[in-house]
Amino acid sequence: MEATDKMLVRSKSGLRIIAANADNASPFLLQEPEWVPDNTCSHCMAPNCNTKFDFMKRRHHCRRCGQCFCNSCCETKMSLPRMCFVDPVRVCGNCAEVTKRENEFFDKHLKVLITGGQFVVADSEPIDDNGPSLVCKLSSSHRYIFFEEDMSKRENIYLDKIESVQILTSGTDPQGNMMGTGIAIKYRLDTGEEEMIKLQVAQVPNRKQAMLWVSAMQKATKLLYEKQN
Repeated sequence: MEATDKMLVRSKSGLRIIAANADNASPFLLQEPEWVPDNTCSHCMAPNCNTKFDFMKRRHHCRRCGQCFCNSCCETKMSLPRMCFVDPVRVCGNCAEVTKRENEFFDKHLKVLITGGQFVVADSEPIDDNGPSLVCKLSSSHRYIFFEEDMSKRENIYLDKIESVQILTSGTDPQGNMMGTGIAIKYRLDTGEEEMIKLQVAQVPNRKQAMLWVSAMQKATKLLYEKQN
């Protein structure tokens, strides 16, 4: 079990609980944005608004993007786990929609990844459906994937070294949709070389959990890709 020291910090955006060592921080987190300076923002920055700020119309900064808005365009307060805020904070309309999707990932899909799924693991073709299965999990720090029963034999796969993920399929369902059976993960080793590992959903009673894990891993990779771009 990982133990990551935390500390409480205060910024102009609010109270945050962050990792004491930045190297142990979750890769899904975002840095707090720089606020647009008040003296450079005379009007609301929301599209189709352009309200002029004065004594009655005050500026409000969105805690997610740092831009300034009138109260009507930045009145929503939401939890923002990607920035580690303790309490709900003010966000603009556009960031509110993005934050809803991000919060679903943190509230639902991240928990699925940490719980893990049971897979038959292969480093090459073909995958033996009847081979021994392992439980694959995301670490509590969110930084790497590990195999619970095989930790001494397999290296951890760090999320920041994943190059791509691909859903494994087999045939179609009655509606003609491809049926997912697992996931292939391409990642870089410390040497810089690329490796690929394939995780086939094991034929066990709780195989639905593994399918949920595959779907959550797809979402995690997309979130990290969007962060880098």
